[in-house]
Amino acid sequence: MTTTGETHRTAGGPWWWERRRSAVLDVGLAVASAVECGVEGVGFARDAGVPAAVGVVFGVLAGATLVLRRRWPIAVVLIGVAVTPARMGVLLSVVGLYTLAASEMPRRIIGALAGMSFVGTLIVSVVRAQQDVGHGNLVRVGDWFVPFVAITTSLGVTAPPLLFGLYVGARRRLMESLRERNDSLERELQLLAERAEERAEWARGEERTRIAREMHDVVAHRVSLMVVHAAALQAVARKDPEKAVKNAALVGDMGRQALTELREMLGVMRSGGGGGGGRRESGAGVPLAAVGVAAAAAAAASRVVDEEDGPCLRDLDELVGQSRAAGMVVELLVEGDARSYVAAVEQTAYRVVQEALTNVHKHAAGAKTYVRLAHRVSEFAMQVENEPPPSDVDAGVGARLPSGGNGLVGMKERVAGLGGVFVCGPTDAGGYRVSAVLPAA
Repeated sequence: MTTTGETHRTAGGPWWWERRRSAVLDVGLAVASAVECGVEGVGFARDAGVPAAVGVVFGVLAGATLVLRRRWPIAVVLIGVAVTPARMGVLLSVVGLYTLAASEMPRRIIGALAGMSFVGTLIVSVVRAQQDVGHGNLVRVGDWFVPFVAITTSLGVTAPPLLFGLYVGARRRLMESLRERNDSLERELQLLAERAEERAEWARGEERTRIAREMHDVVAHRVSLMVVHAAALQAVARKDPEKAVKNAALVGDMGRQALTELREMLGVMRSGGGGGGGRRESGAGVPLAAVGVAAAAAAAASRVVDEEDGPCLRDLDELVGQSRAAGMVVELLVEGDARSYVAAVEQTAYRVVQEALTNVHKHAAGAKTYVRLAHRVSEFAMQVENEPPPSDVDAGVGARLPSGGNGLVGMKERVAGLGGVFVCGPTDAGGYRVSAVLPAA
């Protein structure tokens, strides 16, 4: 990850410098400025009538203050303005003004100090130009010559460092803002990646739950009926051979249907969704989406093996008939005018009734069961209620049917996924009731 400007800096330099090379640069500029001001201090001492050593020391001290330009740029510029009448400190003024313009100082302070530097340089330039013309060092071509020289000199000393410093400061702030923006974007991307991983993990969990629910709906009902028919076959094998043959045929048909549905699931799982030609991602196992598609496809074929559409309300008659063939006493009651609903509503209603009948086979074998359907204006309601199992029925048949405890959970998840209401629980008479209401749209 790209770091901010603070971490881009190398090991801190001495005192207020952030880098060692910055300290070396400032010391070098201060030495050059001290030498310049020291040399110019000789002329200042002669004009002021003081010993030359005093002028040199004064110039060296004034020029050496350039080393403080990063720490106190305003002080450096003021010193430069102060020594301008002494005809020294050109480097001090130029570098100090550049540093001030490139700093984070308010623009009004920069403008005020730049104006002071310009006025001071302008006055000194006018005085020196008049002195040179008076001494004959310059040939005077007109009254405009002295102002022209003074203004040109003043602008040449103040304008370039001021403009260049403003440009460097603006560019530095722009780069810093871009760097901070880049850091912020990278942090946001990292946060989005973490959230995407969390969403992906949640999606994988949801997909596993959906696959388990689909496989449970596809297989559990048929296998439960197979166990019931097999138990009945064992009971009547010697007493009623004709009924035993019928039950055996039913067991065989249901077993073939269950095997066909499982084969469809496993086939899609092996092919990685049908488009991979058996290709599997390394370390990823079977794609969850492919398994879900397979389970949904198999669930849609629960009535007829080669049927393309999923189960619907019209298939409930056949579903009830299968339970009746297994020996269950089932009564189907329909209220209201039957009509078609969206596929998701009809499939969910079918699965709820199917799972409820399967639970009756498992836990209340021989109990009379009522399947009630109600077509209302804006909703579709269903209820599967069974009476207590008769005492003369072999309870071992239902007890031998395995139960994973996921049927009720799956029904509740299906109904809640469509915005419906699901309620289940024992009745006062000792039976059990499963009720669900689904929105019509």
